[in-house]
Amino acid sequence: MPRSRSPRSEKPARAVAPWVRTRLRTAPWAAVSLALLVLATAYLAAALPRAVDAYETEGLRHDIRTAAPRSSVLELTAEPPGLELSPQVREAGLAPAVLGKQRDQARALLPAPLRTDPEQSVHGVRTVKRVEGLDPWLPRPDGISPEFVLSSPSDLAEHATLRAGRLPAGSARAPEAVVTAQTAEALRIKPGSVVHVPGRVSAEPLALTVTGIVEPRGPEGPYWAVEPLLRTPALAPLVGQEVAYYWQGALLLSPTSAPALLSTTGEPEVYFRYLPTADHLTGRDAGRLGAALASASGGPDLVRLREVVGPTGALTTELDTIVGAYGSMRGAIDPVVAVAVFGIGAVAAVVLAMTGGLFVARRDGELALIRSRGASLTGIGLRLLGETSAVAVPAALLALVLAVLTVRGPDGGSGGVLGGIPLLPSVLATVAVALVAMLVLPLRAVVLHRRPRLHGGRDDLLTARPSRRRTVLELTLLVLAVGAVASLRLRGTGDSGDHLVSAAPVLVGLIAAMVLVRIYPLPLRWAARPARRLRGAVGPLALARAGRASSAGTLPLLALVLALTTAAFGGSVLAGVAAARDRAALLATGADARIDGSVEWTPLPAGLVEAVRGTPGVRDVAPLQIEYGVSLPSPGSDTAQPMSSALVGVEPETYTRLARRTDFGPFPAALLATTGKGGKEVAADTERVLPAIASPSVAARLGGTPQEIVSAAGVFRVKVVAVRPATPALQGADFLVVNAADLTHRADTALLVTGPSDGAALRATVKARSDALLVSTRTEERAGYVDSPLQSGAERIYLGAIGAGAGFAVVAVLLSLLQSAPERTTLLARLRTMGLTRRQGRRLLGLEALPQAVLAAVGGTLVGWATVPLLAPGIDLFRLALATTPGFAPLDSAPLRVDPWSLAVPAVAVVLITAVAAAGQAWWAGRRGSIRELRAGDAR
Repeated sequence: MPRSRSPRSEKPARAVAPWVRTRLRTAPWAAVSLALLVLATAYLAAALPRAVDAYETEGLRHDIRTAAPRSSVLELTAEPPGLELSPQVREAGLAPAVLGKQRDQARALLPAPLRTDPEQSVHGVRTVKRVEGLDPWLPRPDGISPEFVLSSPSDLAEHATLRAGRLPAGSARAPEAVVTAQTAEALRIKPGSVVHVPGRVSAEPLALTVTGIVEPRGPEGPYWAVEPLLRTPALAPLVGQEVAYYWQGALLLSPTSAPALLSTTGEPEVYFRYLPTADHLTGRDAGRLGAALASASGGPDLVRLREVVGPTGALTTELDTIVGAYGSMRGAIDPVVAVAVFGIGAVAAVVLAMTGGLFVARRDGELALIRSRGASLTGIGLRLLGETSAVAVPAALLALVLAVLTVRGPDGGSGGVLGGIPLLPSVLATVAVALVAMLVLPLRAVVLHRRPRLHGGRDDLLTARPSRRRTVLELTLLVLAVGAVASLRLRGTGDSGDHLVSAAPVLVGLIAAMVLVRIYPLPLRWAARPARRLRGAVGPLALARAGRASSAGTLPLLALVLALTTAAFGGSVLAGVAAARDRAALLATGADARIDGSVEWTPLPAGLVEAVRGTPGVRDVAPLQIEYGVSLPSPGSDTAQPMSSALVGVEPETYTRLARRTDFGPFPAALLATTGKGGKEVAADTERVLPAIASPSVAARLGGTPQEIVSAAGVFRVKVVAVRPATPALQGADFLVVNAADLTHRADTALLVTGPSDGAALRATVKARSDALLVSTRTEERAGYVDSPLQSGAERIYLGAIGAGAGFAVVAVLLSLLQSAPERTTLLARLRTMGLTRRQGRRLLGLEALPQAVLAAVGGTLVGWATVPLLAPGIDLFRLALATTPGFAPLDSAPLRVDPWSLAVPAVAVVLITAVAAAGQAWWAGRRGSIRELRAGDAR
């Protein structure tokens, strides 16, 4: 008889259906929602480092491409073969083939990542010292002979068009040259002319035959722009007892005639000029590029270059200055951008944590039941991890792919599949998002169900007592926040590696949110007492429901406060940048538009003021008479240092309106009331006293008594009646403003125009009257301050941070309402059986949801308002606002300032979205029948 098998000896039966597949099929919409949230968050996380890398790369390339060729070019120079060699050997060392070979060898030795454009490379022999033109037929404006630079640039035929004669050939014994059309016209040179220059060895001059006249191709290119004298002659001053002028020009010799320069007094040198390319560079190459330039200019690579061109070889360039300026700007902008990154990262992390909390709350009964029946924490955690991994990992991978495809480098798709941007930072950011999304649910569930539990007592905000661990955590965050704020105020954002400083706004928001959570029960208790006296049960019931919200539901409050703080800070940064640019542009022009001459004391043509006033868009015109360099007396001191100031004659009425609009030293027009004594007929009255408004230093110089002023506008006395730190007519200079009607010699030299934003119509009006006047507008000046992709890229990051923060705030509001949606639906079903109308139901849900939203809006607004002045001393937006360095712009700093719109709009939007979402939830619950909720029994 066969033995019966014991049931215990059998293997455990496999599950009928896998856990993960069953759960995903049971709650597909929850899985889809989590996938979409992870997709959006991971995409932002993966796209951020790619966007930063892209605009940093574009910024470096932009700075090198837009730099003047004279600044960016690499020039390698060396002395010609020495005098100890025979003339034949020296001349052979300057042969075109020899120099071409040296050019290619030196180019190959340039250290990486330096690359040059071979088509823009030029080499040859030139004279360092200009040589005198001896021929009597050459023009001599003040009796001084012209001077020439002798140069034999390579590939002249490819960079110039022959206009007359032929291209030079010649030799060392019979050198030939050509000149540009401008040089030929200015110095009266024709094809066939012979120019004689002093010889170095013999007294007989060297004769250079001019065989043709050429026109440069691309005169702004590096071939011609590095040495402008090669294409354009100059009338140079010779300063002595009297200023005399003489011509400077250039003779372009053929490469075969280059050895002839050894016979001149011009101290010839060999040069090799390379134009660097930037298409292969990335923002990460800035440090390597600076090191390579240092090595080529004075390091090991220079030694290798000297092995090719000789022991006297030297490489000069200003490219290192360009790279250094780029690094300085990036170092100033990156910490400011890091503040936005930390802010939006914190908000995203809180929202992901809220998502996990929502899932745990929805499945609290299920998990408690499983735990009470013997399920282990490890088994529960691994199964929940499998659920979230099945959703989060594919969503994160898809987000990474989308980020790689949509955020490309400056060269688009030419960088390959990755777009020329490293993948590792994006991968790490995506993994971080995926890990948070995967671990929040299992960790939270394991912590809540570490012990099997039955239904407990109330766990709401009114009765919950903070634990000691929470108190320690809050105190730790408080210490970190105080340290970050103090460090930021003392050291600023200059240390890009100090992430604690960059996290200062986030830490301040965290502390504020925790304070709000602790005081949240107080306003509810205060509001509940008067609400009991109201008619109807909706108000008291809503407040009671708001107070019974779960104490674990503080994450929405934290998310909203952080989002509002981030939006307020980001908006304040953008507002500070815009205000700094507006202020700098206004300081540079003095008004919406400025009309003046390119040369000082250029009088305006008659009728121009009336013509400008009639130009469309012009609202006001303030004519000025500006005289610079007026000497100031020194009353009571004969040993005082000489001091000068600008004298500005104005029309008091129009100028006062302008000063009031621009807020540059406004003053009452009555201060400059006319004396009634002006014009040439009162020139002899030098004792008349004109009231004047002065800058502080001028006022301190002149004192309070009338002082004599001697100027081209007349001789008179002035008395300072007011002191102002600035005035619209001048930027950062000492000034003395008087009534123009009281001047002896009246002639307007500038117009400050209010109104026009487009200078086209204004320029047409001015050009119809004179070609010697310049028109500058405030809008054009402002546009010039946004010169680098670093600036525009950082601004886009801040705009994206504000938009992402707003999106996460909306998600936080929706998650907060969804977490309690089943309970609210059941409550409405029960209350409707007691006579509650749909209108009352909507009011109930709206009033229940509003307290937390209003508290978050008010708290976030106050925190944002306090954060900006708290952190403003440590944040200077100058390099982000202006494409220059302090000292080269009208402003010295660009402080952070509060933007009221960034405070009010997000806060109001949070309250409105909460109200609309609550009303929508009530409407949807009213459309459904109440039988299902009533049959479900107690939702606990």
